[in-house]
Order: sequence, then C-alpha cells, then structure tokens
Amino acid sequence: MSAPSKSTRKKADSYALNATGSTRRYAAPPLPYQPGTPRKFSPVIGLIGCGGITTHHLTAYKKAGYSVVAFCDHNADRALDKKNNFFPKAQIYSDYNTLLAREDINVVDIATHPPDRPPIIEAALEAGKHVLSQKPFVLDLDAGERLANLADARGLKLAINQNGRWAPHVSYMRNAIQKGLIGRVLSASLSVHWNHNWIARTPFNAVNQVVLYDFAIHWFDMISCYMGDRVPSRVYASLARSPAQKAAPPLLAQALVEYSDAQAILSFNADTRFGAQDHSFISGTLGAIESAGADLTHQSVTLTTKKGVAKPKLKGSWFPDGFHGTMAELLCAIEEKREPSNSARNNLKSLALCFAAVASSETQTPQIPGEIRKLPV
Repeated sequence: MSAPSKSTRKKADSYALNATGSTRRYAAPPLPYQPGTPRKFSPVIGLIGCGGITTHHLTAYKKAGYSVVAFCDHNADRALDKKNNFFPKAQIYSDYNTLLAREDINVVDIATHPPDRPPIIEAALEAGKHVLSQKPFVLDLDAGERLANLADARGLKLAINQNGRWAPHVSYMRNAIQKGLIGRVLSASLSVHWNHNWIARTPFNAVNQVVLYDFAIHWFDMISCYMGDRVPSRVYASLARSPAQKAAPPLLAQALVEYSDAQAILSFNADTRFGAQDHSFISGTLGAIESAGADLTHQSVTLTTKKGVAKPKLKGSWFPDGFHGTMAELLCAIEEKREPSNSARNNLKSLALCFAAVASSETQTPQIPGEIRKLPV
C-alpha cells in the first residue's frame, strides 16, 4: 500500500485539529471548585448515626472549624469512639429526640441507614433544625417530596450529602459546564474500574443492587449536574456477575441514559483486581472536559476548547473535602437565605434516575425516570 499523499495528510491533520481544538496550552480558568465558607453563621451540629462513614464527616468538620456538640447512636461504643477521636467535649445520646430537644443545636447531620432516616429527618425538621441527610436520601420519591415540602413549610434547609459533587475534579468539571466553557453538553461517558469485594464482610453483601444503587448514585448525581435542567427520557441498565468476584451482589453494571438531544453512558466494573481506573469524558458544542486517574481521589482534569488545552492544578481530594463541601453548601445557603444546590428537591432528580436504572436492570427493559417511585427491592 502506498503512503498517504501530502494533501491527504494535510487534510487529516486539519480534521484532527478541528475535532480536538488547538493543542496550544493555556492557563486553566479559575473556578470556585473548592467548598465555600459561611461568613457569619456559626453552626452548632448534632450527629445522629455514628457509623464508619462519619469518620469522613467529622474529619472534614474538624478541619473546617465547625462545632459538633452531640453524638447519637443506639450503639454507645460507636458514639463514644467518635466523641473521643474528634470532639471530646460533646455529649452522647441514645435517643435522637433528646438530642433534637437541645435548643443550641441548629444543624443536624443524619447519617443512619436509609430505611431508618425519614422519621428522624421529619422529627428534626419539626424540632426546627436544618438537616444534612446522608445519601442515598430516601427509598421512596414521594416520601422525599413530603420531606422537602415539610422543610419549605418550616422555613428550614434540607440538603443531601452527595459528597461526590465536591470531589475536586467533579466540582471543577461541574463548574466549567455551568459556566458554559464547553457549550451545551452532547454526551457524557463515565467509567469506574475498582475492587469492591470488601463488601463480602459487611451488610452490603446482602444488597443485590449495591453497585447501581449505593455506589452509582454518585455517578447518577454527577450526570444530573452535568446535564443541568435537561430531563432524561429513559434509561436502560444491566447487571452481571464477574466469574472471579468474591462478593455476593453482581459487580458488573452499566447504564445508558437517553435525552432528547444528548446521551450518557455509565460503566462499572467493581471486580477490577489490577489497573484500577476512574475516567470521565464530557463532550460539548464548544469543547470537552475529562478527568482520569487510578482511583476516586487521584484525578487530573483536562479542558479542551478552540483556545487550546488547559490542565488545572487542583487541590484537595474527595475524602474528606467532598464531605466539607456538602455541609458548607448547606451552611452558606442558611446564611444567604437561599436553596442549597444539594437540596433534597434537587437530589430527587438523581434518585429518580437511579431508581429507573435499578428497575431496568431487574426487568431488562428501558424505564422512564420518575415513573419508578420506590427503589425496587
């Protein structure tokens, strides 16, 4: 076969340049990807539920200078452990109603398991407390809407701990899209390859949909953020078992989300023993932005537009900065008398997408987000 002609090579080079934009490097636009800080509002926080994940909550709060004055858990040892390691002067309670009766507490972080959470959130709102709820928020969209309405009726803020939004790479990409730096999003491809077999020794081993539900809710939430006000028309998802996995639930999952003028593809391999990788690529009418790395906390971001290629140097990591971000956004919203961007009502869109994906994987048919009101069990 003869070598391509000079004119053919020139056309190919021109096509590549038009497709990818200039390869010239330019300074990455400064974007507010790091958690905000309330100017005057001083939170007095009570934590209800002191399981393992709250280590990251408390690490973030202590670093930010927030005050946690009370811990509540039916397991006194867990509450005592968090008190001793983070806020030694705090009080311990076994009944959350006693904690909620304290007039000095103005914000409650509720980190119990999802089935137990709605009545505690309701009691906290009735007690006049602003609430940060652990994710996934609820198992029933109607119950979530009732809680959001109750918060509005009481003049209180109800936010959801979708901490992935404030992972530095996710937050930078989210802000870049909101600023219009890549134009209108056309497609998003998100893939995660990691080893989730550790759940074999935990209660999560009994959750058949643990990948699409408990884990992928972060990625469904990212898609909701990247797509903005767009409404997904339907989603198709599937699950499969890896022949080498140790955990009981299927560890291979994928989902295709359709919009009238865009698409999103999510792929999860939770039985990756070697070469773990987390990659996101979002393409828009004016550019593209991507992040890549070996895991959730080590990511590099690349922004490509007609100006060239920008590589922001980001500070921080998902753990614990993402947990700081969710609480900080709630506190700033309280101070500024506005709805938090991670409000319960906003998060219900992500849950609707997640529930539809779970239902699709169970029925092997496409589902319309919003029509599946309860998490399929």
